[in-house]
Amino acid sequence: MRAKTDDTTTTRGREAEAAAARHLERYGLRVVARNFRVRGGEIDLICRDGATLVFVEVRARSRGDFGGAAASITAAKRRRIVLAARHYLAGRSAGDCRFDCVLLDGERLEWLRDAFAADT
Repeated sequence: MRAKTDDTTTTRGREAEAAAARHLERYGLRVVARNFRVRGGEIDLICRDGATLVFVEVRARSRGDFGGAAASITAAKRRRIVLAARHYLAGRSAGDCRFDCVLLDGERLEWLRDAFAADT
């Protein structure tokens, strides 16, 4: 039974990331990488917004029992995203960077530009 739950969660996560990517692309961002993983961290989407490199965390919640999607981005989660971003940037000349979040609470999608800084 556990595998079915994990599979459903994985499917929902992929669908949320695809919806986030479509939304960002409508606003002119270009997705350059998906699910960038390193030991200790992961970035859901890496996009270009003009000259700015954007690291995007996608969070989806079907219910708000535990504070919704925004509440699930803890300080520890932000540290893991920043760690992965530093690995991605190693050896690249990226220019300006920022961290955005796309939050999906049920059918509601919210895009938080510059949601947090690398020093959080």
